[in-house]
Amino acid sequence: MTKENSKTYAAIGLMSGTSLDGIDAALIKTDGKTCAESIGSVSIPYDDELREKLFHCLGAQEDLDGRITRTEIEMTRAHAGAVDWLLGKTGFHPQDIDIIGFHGQTLFHDPAAQFTWQIGNGAMLARLSGIDVVNDFRSADVAAGGQGAPFLPLYHQALAEELERPVAILNIGGVSNVTYLGPEGEITAFDTGPGNALLDDWIKQHLGRDYDENGMLARQGSVNDGVLKQCLDHPYFKALPPKSLDRDDWNASLYQSLSAADGAATLAAFTVHAVAKARAHLPEAPKHWYVTGGGRHNPVLMEGLQEALQVPVSSVDDLGWDGDALEAEGFAYLAVRSLLELPLSLPSTTGVKQPVTGGVFHEYSGS
Repeated sequence: MTKENSKTYAAIGLMSGTSLDGIDAALIKTDGKTCAESIGSVSIPYDDELREKLFHCLGAQEDLDGRITRTEIEMTRAHAGAVDWLLGKTGFHPQDIDIIGFHGQTLFHDPAAQFTWQIGNGAMLARLSGIDVVNDFRSADVAAGGQGAPFLPLYHQALAEELERPVAILNIGGVSNVTYLGPEGEITAFDTGPGNALLDDWIKQHLGRDYDENGMLARQGSVNDGVLKQCLDHPYFKALPPKSLDRDDWNASLYQSLSAADGAATLAAFTVHAVAKARAHLPEAPKHWYVTGGGRHNPVLMEGLQEALQVPVSSVDDLGWDGDALEAEGFAYLAVRSLLELPLSLPSTTGVKQPVTGGVFHEYSGS
């Protein structure tokens, strides 16, 4: 049973994606059903030491030596700092905020084994921020047989109410995912394949930098068609949605022998062609694709998508949305829905058998 609601909530969302670039924090006002009002946002990069610690936690399925717990505490403190920064920027105070939606940092995601792990200490964040917190959004969906991802389609649907259908919202984060919105209210969502994570890891390996700024390295290289074909032969692309991925579900040995530039070009093409393959799993071809996430800043990806999809491809910023804050806004929205016991995921978005709410609530006790 869902709770009746006419209240507008002030909610903060916190998102740290699998690309490990840092923390996005966003403040919105919403009733948990209709389109939200965006108040403000900040992006706080992880410092190099914390990013390195998180990177070495990726793929873990248990904490054997306490290292992950220590990293979780440090990461949670960084998120509390992002909340403080956002409040200072917007002029709000902790007592003005109803809830924080704390996504946490995904370490491992294997829905087939009914296992997903996002670290982040919700009770600690509530103490540090002085605000109630909802975290652990995905576990209830996975426990109920869902993929646990993607988790933003309901927020995309709320934002896109006035857009011509069918339309696709493509999020290029560490992993890419698509939300399809049909003319009769249909909603379909799934991970399309790699996003920025493989390319970012490649750039770090070869240049010691965090990402391929403006696609400069990829532009210098040539796509290795043989390697690209091998990458696209992965059985994931033939599987029917709903479906989801871990950032590391790919065989890196396929491209390790390439030069730095050719590897960047090939991995960028892999992201693009994986999206193009996703069209076969959509009910209709979208008339327009709108791109959010860090990948929309890479002109090589955006130009490649335009060529591959043969329909308009635009940044969500062209709609007046904040593509850097959209995921954080979405988890603020989901936190309110969690409070109201409304669904966070649907059979057509994660494959769960029936609409499922979720999240774990942590009350600020005032002590």
